[in-house]
Amino acid sequence: MTTSVPDLPLEIMLGTGVVAAVLVLSPTLWRPTRHVVTIAHEGAHGLVALAAGRRLSGIRLHSDTSGLTVSAGRPTGPGMVLTCASGYVGPGLFGLGAAALLAAGHAVGLLWALLLLLALLLVQIRNWYGLWSVLATGAVVFAATWWLPPEGQAGFAAVATWFLLLAAPKTVLELQAARRRRRAPDSDADQLARLTRVPAVVWVGAFLLVDVGALLLGASWLLT
Repeated sequence: MTTSVPDLPLEIMLGTGVVAAVLVLSPTLWRPTRHVVTIAHEGAHGLVALAAGRRLSGIRLHSDTSGLTVSAGRPTGPGMVLTCASGYVGPGLFGLGAAALLAAGHAVGLLWALLLLLALLLVQIRNWYGLWSVLATGAVVFAATWWLPPEGQAGFAAVATWFLLLAAPKTVLELQAARRRRRAPDSDADQLARLTRVPAVVWVGAFLLVDVGALLLGASWLLT
């Protein structure tokens, strides 16, 4: 777990970024891989809810790539605001943390950290599809961790990192598109608007700013 892996050559690192970009930009590939973003999104809600002192009641992941995290506590206040605000910035910040570990040569440790987070999430899942989704994702990460050589593990970790960094801003753009069509009246941004009286579009802009910032900073770490 603590084994240091040599840095990937720049051309290989760029290649892993291209692979991740194809996963994000291809409509055919985006549909199944978006479930990974939902796992990170709902996981961020759960982690922040616990950190804010709320009681986590469970997490559901659905086949349409939506999800729901339920926590008990005050219905207003900073804890609720932080919990609502964490979802759309979670994947980007997870990607930024992954980029920091990868840039430090800890690709193996990164993969084991992902497995640990998935295991913690698994015990909070409250529906069969969510259980299958987390188990399938964990199986892929475990297979890469157990059977790939160190260089292969570094390449897999790089693709996963790029994917989180690139996918996070796209989900925010999808959110705003759904809001324009009035298909997301209870989105995180709209809940935050009701909690804080700050317009939902401002929250969408804040989500996008954080995710784009994470992408730019993470990319600089990976490519230098």
